[in-house]
Amino acid sequence: MSEAQEEEKKAMIPFVDYLILDNPPYLQAQECTSCGARYFDRRNACASCFENQFRPVAIDQQGVVTSFSIVQMGPIPYVSAVVDCGGTSVKCTIMNVEPSPEHVTLGMQVKLMTYSMGQDSEGTEAIAFGFEPI
Repeated sequence: MSEAQEEEKKAMIPFVDYLILDNPPYLQAQECTSCGARYFDRRNACASCFENQFRPVAIDQQGVVTSFSIVQMGPIPYVSAVVDCGGTSVKCTIMNVEPSPEHVTLGMQVKLMTYSMGQDSEGTEAIAFGFEPI
């Protein structure tokens, strides 16, 4: 990797540890090696089987909306949702869609997307994720 590519890579950081900024970006869960339960946060033991061995696994980049709520907080409403990505539930925001029941539905097909949360004074950019309609 060239010095310029390395500098560009350092200039972006994921907003959450489980967002991997590869090309393309993806989410990575910790999967229990005993029962297969998946978690995005750090675990000392599996909540399903109480074992303590995990392996990192990439999560499907496409999924289906299984639950959602249109949040009216402040002047701009948004869609908070749970998306089933190949059997792994992901809590997220649905982006690039009008936040109304006419435009967001259960069973809607969505795909992972990333966006900038802004930059600090040194130019390091924080990258977050959401899902958008396919």
